[in-house]
Amino acid sequence: MSVAFRRESDEEHKEPRFELPIPPGPNLVTPRGLSLIQARVAELEAEDGGDEAALADRARDLRYWRQRLATARPAPPPPEDEVAFGSKVKFRLNKAIQTIEIVGDDEADPAQGRVSFAAPLARAMIGGGVGDMVEFAGREDAIEVLAILK
Repeated sequence: MSVAFRRESDEEHKEPRFELPIPPGPNLVTPRGLSLIQARVAELEAEDGGDEAALADRARDLRYWRQRLATARPAPPPPEDEVAFGSKVKFRLNKAIQTIEIVGDDEADPAQGRVSFAAPLARAMIGGGVGDMVEFAGREDAIEVLAILK
């Protein structure tokens, strides 16, 4: 029989399953971020059933979240007069006033105003204070820090 008519197994056509990538650097977390990680681990551990693919996906997700929980380092509260991890910052960029909170990688949600400390916007502002103009995207004085909020 010709090889062209041989039925290949379904396994040969499935996409390979890769581990979820762990962000580089320290796993800093806010108190909220730590509770979110703990809740995700508990949720995954409580899930039951599913087909083989769902079980494999859940096991992969559980490995990721357990790793993130094991390496989580709660950051100290941010100083009141300097932008740091955990700060909520009101700033002006391109004439638009915005507010963001600088959080850990797993807590980041830009649509909700939570930006990872590793993001270029957060890195540009960290260390700045109220009234400072900081460089961003190659432009001097691109961002004006207006307030550091609680």
